Parts: sequence; structure tokens; C-alpha cells
Amino acid sequence: MNLFVLQYEAPISSVTDLLCDRHDAERIAFHYIEAGGLKRSYSYGELKRDSLIFANVLKSSGVQKGSRVAVLLPKGPELIISVLAIWRLGAIHVPIFTGYGPQAVFYRVENSGAEIVITDAHNRPKLNGTQAGKDDPSKNKVKIITVNANSEEGDLDFWSSFKDIEPLERNEVVKKDDVFIILYTPGTTGHPKGVQVPVFALASFETYMRLGLDVQKGDVYWNIADPGGAFGLYYGVIGPLLLGETFILDNSPFNIQHVFQVFQEYKVTNFAGVPNVYRSMRAAGVDNRLKEKLCLRVLSSAGEPLNFDVIEWSENALGIPIYDHYGQTEQGALINNHHHPQLQHTYKPGTMGRPMPGFRITVVNDDGEEVGPNIEGQICIDTADSPLFWFKGYYQNEEKTRKSFMLGSRYYVTGDNASYDEEGYFYFSGRHDDMILSNGNRISPFDVESSIMQHEAVTETAVVGAPDLQRGEVVKAYIVLKENFAPSEELAKGIQQFVKGNLSAHEYPRLIEFVEAIPKTPSGKMQRFLLRG
Repeated sequence: MNLFVLQYEAPISSVTDLLCDRHDAERIAFHYIEAGGLKRSYSYGELKRDSLIFANVLKSSGVQKGSRVAVLLPKGPELIISVLAIWRLGAIHVPIFTGYGPQAVFYRVENSGAEIVITDAHNRPKLNGTQAGKDDPSKNKVKIITVNANSEEGDLDFWSSFKDIEPLERNEVVKKDDVFIILYTPGTTGHPKGVQVPVFALASFETYMRLGLDVQKGDVYWNIADPGGAFGLYYGVIGPLLLGETFILDNSPFNIQHVFQVFQEYKVTNFAGVPNVYRSMRAAGVDNRLKEKLCLRVLSSAGEPLNFDVIEWSENALGIPIYDHYGQTEQGALINNHHHPQLQHTYKPGTMGRPMPGFRITVVNDDGEEVGPNIEGQICIDTADSPLFWFKGYYQNEEKTRKSFMLGSRYYVTGDNASYDEEGYFYFSGRHDDMILSNGNRISPFDVESSIMQHEAVTETAVVGAPDLQRGEVVKAYIVLKENFAPSEELAKGIQQFVKGNLSAHEYPRLIEFVEAIPKTPSGKMQRFLLRG
């Protein structure tokens, strides 16, 4: 455990040195599967070569240590090359999920102060609001680099920028407290919060990869989560690169039969996904002929509680259980059913597992007092006794940062409720706030409400999570209409499409109920809990 901490205490010659340069140049870093079916494998040597050149492209565009560079790209080699190049310069990567619409994209670019956005032709239209326009070029604060750029937009083309550019001569040295990522997480009230991820977080990431997921030398690892979010970025990209192992980067639309094909073709041994992926596996079924072709050794789940019946199915159908894990954007993995042999205990399906080494996790009541076994309270990290704790706070938001702690800085509050038993196993009981967990995504009611309120027919709305067997929860919106609009199925569909186009395709309200009024307290505060019933 101390080894994971100590090796990140001293200054390093860039995060990219750890994630790429120190590994065997001939080793395959990842197998890439394009949406159209194109397949290619990239070695660590190829990544080093391309990221050194692109780092100089960024440097010539003004990027330096501390600069924020937003990346709005799907899974693919350009994404990996971009982040490695950003980190060579000691700059800060601002991930933006490609499922977001213009409204969500605009806020993240503007709030982070990103100087450059790297995107592709498909997502490029979402960035139109980040520039002042061609009439006054002096106001165009954001430079845009686009894969397959349209010459009329004036963007720098990603691959064309490599021409006649020498590789970067040297990486920028960084220290453990230097921020290398600002990742925005939804909030239940107010705008999204930018989580500042310091270099020292790599110690926690490596601990989880080795002890939580048990990624071993020679594994073919696949974390199916999107790198626009914490689980996919921390443990689907950074984690395997940190260990120098081979992983899968699949940009194909989700299809469970395709997942099985990838398992077979690439001989995947270690797989991580959200519960919905496993529920889809169960629905599709696994016959004995398919089972015999699989090389799966480890199955992990995160993002939301995993149903016990799915775990039971996996043991029967695949011969191995799915281990449930718990974490969050602000701190990464925290409580796990660890796969590593030295940490395996009696497996208790339905639990979140035990705290990961490097963290002391406890449960406190509303007065900030620790409670004993079998008593529900808020999950907290005892920062004084957690050598892997790394959360630096929210970017330019001291108030939200302050509210994340109890007793000064002693306890970091996760915002989730749980209890633990006499053996130290934690049991998730719910969120302390109104966050919606759908298909592994954390969705802010505030974000969805803000988008719905921009529709011409809406005067008021409240958004909650509704139970769903497939996704865990789905977004449900209660809507009060303006006087000159009447409830109808057509209007509901129109509102759904409006939110899809402006916010994102995964946050729109799948369920809409038109109501006369939204329940509130005497002071006017919305009471979402009454709508959840």
C-alpha cells in the first residue's frame, strides 16, 4: 500500500511518462473498434510518437502548464493521443461527454476557461456558442481543433496539424498537487461542479486497478464505460495505461451481441461495466457453446447498486460472479468487493464490499458523529486516516467545496447513505440528495429541469428518478404548463426531443406527467421526495 503512495510523492516528468513513455514500445496499448467496423491496434510506441508531435501542435497554439484544454471526442485514438499530449505539457484535460448537447457543452467550456477544444466533425456544431463569430475575431477566445475539419469553419484539422511539426523536446515536470483533469459532475442544485483531479490521484487509481479490479500482467481489459465520465476515464483509459496493459476501446453503438463478439475475438479476460450491461447479458442468454469460447476471469460492476438476481445469474451462466463496487467522481473507487486474492473475503452479494486499502470509510449521522454497525447514515471518508484521499475541491466553487466536508476537513461527505455490518461490509441504502442514477450515469435533476424550463410551453417542472428494471432509474418530469397549452402525448414527445437536442440524449425525461402544481415547502422550496412517492 505504501508503495502506491510513495511513488507519486516526488515530482514526475509528466503524467504521460507514467501512462505511456515508460512502457514497452512494442506492447499493444489498445485495440480500437470503430463504429463502422474498422479495427486497429495501437502500440505504446505509436502513442508516444503521435502524442509528442501533437503536444508540439498544442504548444504552438499557446498551450502551456496549467492551460485548460477541453476534449469533446468519442472513444478513439484521437482521444488518447489528445490527452497524452495535453499532459505532456502539464496542461489540464477537461473531458466533455459526447452525449451532451450544446447547453451542457457550453457551460463546461466557458466555466473551465478552456483555451482550446478538440472535437470531431460530428460534435463540432455543439461548439458554435463558444465563439463570438467571424464578425469580431478578437472575441474568439476558444480555438478549435477538429478531426476531419470543415475548411469553412476555420478550425485546425487534427491530423493535418501533424505535418512538418517536430516532436516535443521535453515534457513538463509536474508535482503531486498539480491538477491534470477538471471533470464536471452533475449537482442537484446549481450548475455542474468541476472536480479538480491532482496528479496524486494516480496512486488511488493504481490501487483500484490492482486490488479492486485485479488487472494482472497479460490481461486483456475492457471497461465499457464512456471516458467522458469518471469510471470510464479513471479506470477505462488512465488505469490500464498506468499499468501498461492492453485494453479495448470500442466506439460501436451498444449491442449485447457485439459485446459477446468482442469478448471472443479479443479474448477479454477482465471486464467492467454498469448493471445494465449485465442485465442485457442475462436477457440475451449465454449458451454452453458461447460460454466455452469466453476467457473471462473477472467481472466488475459500478455506477449503481447491482441486483442480486443478476449476480446469481452470472455465477450460473458464466461460472463467475459479478463483483459490485462503489465510488464517485470526486474520489474514484472507495468501497469494493475486491478481486485481488489477498483482499478476497467471504463474498456477500448485495453489498458494496469493504473499503479499499488507503481509505478509512465510516458512517456518520446528521450531527457528524460516527455510528456503529447496522445504523444508517451518510458515507464519509475520514481524511485524517486515508493516505489515498485526493479530492482538491470544486473548480472556482469554494462554497460547494466547503459543504462537502464535516468538522472542518476531517470528514469528506459522499452524499450517499449506507450502513455496515459487524464484518465491515457496506450496504447502500440511497442517496442523501436527489441525484438520479440511470444506467450508470449520475443525472442532475437541476440540469434537466433547467433544460425543460426553456421550452415555450413550460411554466414549472420538477424532475425525479423513477424505478426501472432495466436502467435502475429513469428520469421522470412533472410539468406545469402555461395557460395556453394543453397536456397531450404530442407535447410530451416534443418536450422530450427538445431536451435531447439541448441537454443530452441520456438525460431527457423518459416519463412525463402533466400536473397542476409542484409540491413545495411554505418557503417555496421544491419537495421532490413527495413526487417520488
